[in-house]
Amino acid sequence: MAETKDAHVVEIPVDEEHQEKQLCVSAIHHHPLMEISQSPGHLLLLKLWQREEDLFTRRITRKESRMDSIKREIFNLCCFFLVFHGFFLTILFTSSVGSTEEGTCERWWIPCLVSLSTSVVFVCLVQAKLCRFWKVWKQLQRERNDYRALVRCIQELRMKGASFDLSKEPQRSGRRMKSSSVEIKWKPVTWCSQYLITIVLVCFAGLVFPASKFVLCGF
Repeated sequence: MAETKDAHVVEIPVDEEHQEKQLCVSAIHHHPLMEISQSPGHLLLLKLWQREEDLFTRRITRKESRMDSIKREIFNLCCFFLVFHGFFLTILFTSSVGSTEEGTCERWWIPCLVSLSTSVVFVCLVQAKLCRFWKVWKQLQRERNDYRALVRCIQELRMKGASFDLSKEPQRSGRRMKSSSVEIKWKPVTWCSQYLITIVLVCFAGLVFPASKFVLCGF
């Protein structure tokens, strides 16, 4: 007789596989994003904050582009300022060397007045651009602070799900208190650092004014 071999049957516990599937479904069901999708209030708040986040991104991008444009305008004005005075002093030097009239030195105030007037115009234009630049810079800092506060709230909402407090709002930068004593203490230093270009142009214009007389009467 042929020996019969015992067949070993391995039984797979169906209950464990079924429990794992139930756990996965339960985990998905209790996921914060799923809870948000099932809560009309939290879903509406998330959509509103995401729309506001997109608006913040666009405003920040526009302000950054505006700042770059102002920087280029300030650079061009400074270049024109230096080029003008370079040509101006060159023309004065050429006219003083080639001229034999004795009255040339007596009319020194005319080119000096032209130089001073032109310098005042350039300095005023640069100062206006700088004021605009720092105004946009402050607005950009506030936008970035508000954007970071909004992003933190969105992340917290996505992590907590339906347990998130709907009455919570992002902390705006306008609500933050500032130390007035520190601001007053460093205000002159801050002003000088922000408008250093204007100070340099004024000093340069102050040197060119007597230099015009020296070029006409010193040769």
